[in-house]
Amino acid sequence: MKSPDHYAALLRDRLEQLRGRAREIEQELDQPVSKDWEEQAAEREDDEVLEGLGALAVAEIQAIEAALDRIEAGTYGICVKCGDEIPEERLEVVPHTPLCQNCAGAR
Repeated sequence: MKSPDHYAALLRDRLEQLRGRAREIEQELDQPVSKDWEEQAAEREDDEVLEGLGALAVAEIQAIEAALDRIEAGTYGICVKCGDEIPEERLEVVPHTPLCQNCAGAR
């Protein structure tokens, strides 16, 4: 398996991207509302999409922070449910995953 430092670097990079995206979403949501009713309706729809994206970003940020905590604790790469090692192939695709493939599918 690649070193925990390799995954920590990937996770920190992704965390920075997500935090930047979350800031952009917040700024967009803080924009004043148009006075035109039709524009307001379109803006509200856009806001709902942005809020959904923001919620996804927050959830991924929390998962990444938890993965960084597991790296620090020395438990990264170990399934939190069954205790088996998480295959490197899975960690490369989803480096913040706390679960092996079997446990992730058994949810």
